[in-house]
Amino acid sequence: MSETSTETLDTLGLRCPEPVMLIRAAIRKLESGALLEVIADDPATTRDIPSFCRFMDHELVLAETAATPYRYVIRKG
Repeated sequence: MSETSTETLDTLGLRCPEPVMLIRAAIRKLESGALLEVIADDPATTRDIPSFCRFMDHELVLAETAATPYRYVIRKG
């Protein structure tokens, strides 16, 4: 990926709904178009983060979910 994340959010060890709540708070602080990298190990994030992005009009740029820790990159819409 040629783009660099502007912020990284480590949610390792946290379980639903905490990762998405923290993502929402972190995204609010970013400028439109900025990138947020999220590191997670909760299996629910494989469903919750893509749904959150669709619902909130953010772009899920990257979702690496083959093994933990999972890595996501979200572009603020």
